[in-house]
Amino acid sequence: MHSTDPLLRVEALRSAYGRIEALHGVSLSVASGEIVALVGGNGAGKTTLLRAISGVQPMTGGSLSFQGRDISRASPHARVAAGIAQVPEGRQIFAPLAIEDNLRLGAYLRKDAEIASDLERVYDLFPILKERRRNPAGGLSGGQQQMLAIGRALMSRPKLLLLDEPSMGLAPVLVDQVFEIIQRLNREDGVTVFLVEQNAFAALSIATRGYVIETGEIAMEGKGAALLADERVREAYLGV
Repeated sequence: MHSTDPLLRVEALRSAYGRIEALHGVSLSVASGEIVALVGGNGAGKTTLLRAISGVQPMTGGSLSFQGRDISRASPHARVAAGIAQVPEGRQIFAPLAIEDNLRLGAYLRKDAEIASDLERVYDLFPILKERRRNPAGGLSGGQQQMLAIGRALMSRPKLLLLDEPSMGLAPVLVDQVFEIIQRLNREDGVTVFLVEQNAFAALSIATRGYVIETGEIAMEGKGAALLADERVREAYLGV
């Protein structure tokens, strides 16, 4: 069962780039154990919202709380330490570094003894990364780089995993693989997931709940299956 107090609560969040406001008072919540999808078109504010949650994009209004604690003014690394990890759009791996070094960088704030076993868990999820762990990360394909970016985020032991467009630029078979992994992480490891995606069908298919964002505002919300079946969503985002 999900607790009544959400893991993440976003209240009337505003954010701007100079004079242009990108988010106009967004409110949403993510309960522990959920996969929550945020879908919307290009320029709707999806990435801006994720960046504001992880602390790299300034907020101009509203509040953010995580595990019941206000984090609106917390630094990005304090948010990572609290249990929020973001897999950024475009993956942003360190191409010249070995794959295993990229993964270990994800654990840079940790001092515990579980790092080695967590590394094995990542290799269990992504066997190709183990096979090539000594190789430079830049030699991986796009799909493998996406796996590496997810693995690196997992090395921080997140309570909340923020995924920004994980399917971008991937072949359909790889999209299916990545989304299966997201479900496994949620089901087997108990990782709560907030997923931002243009591929509305893939995202809402695995989501407990979903939100639709349009021009910086939440336009609709509901269970993932209900949004998938909604005529307006189907017309606007699924092309049917």
